[in-house]
Amino acid sequence: MRKPGIGEPNLGAMVGVVVGAVGGLVAIAIPLAILRGDIKALSEARTFGLVGFLVSSTVGWFLGGQIGRRLEGRLSERTAGIVSGILGGLVPVAGFALWGWYLVTPR
Repeated sequence: MRKPGIGEPNLGAMVGVVVGAVGGLVAIAIPLAILRGDIKALSEARTFGLVGFLVSSTVGWFLGGQIGRRLEGRLSERTAGIVSGILGGLVPVAGFALWGWYLVTPR
């Protein structure tokens, strides 16, 4: 097993970008849509959605690429790439969803 380079393209990085980008677009508005019970609320936080898209896809690329190489010892190369990409993309998406929940809950 070789040490992965920072930002090196591999399957985990690609899956991390896709999961992070798609999730980052709507993650901050999901709590608002849940509280209102209206799916149209997902389009109300467009600026936050764009920030979530950019940050989550970048973080998903780096985390997915780094985790994948470390999982290859236990899983096959393809499976490790897919699992690490999903995990790497969901970490920033979960962070944005928690931040969105914090913003919409009354204090």
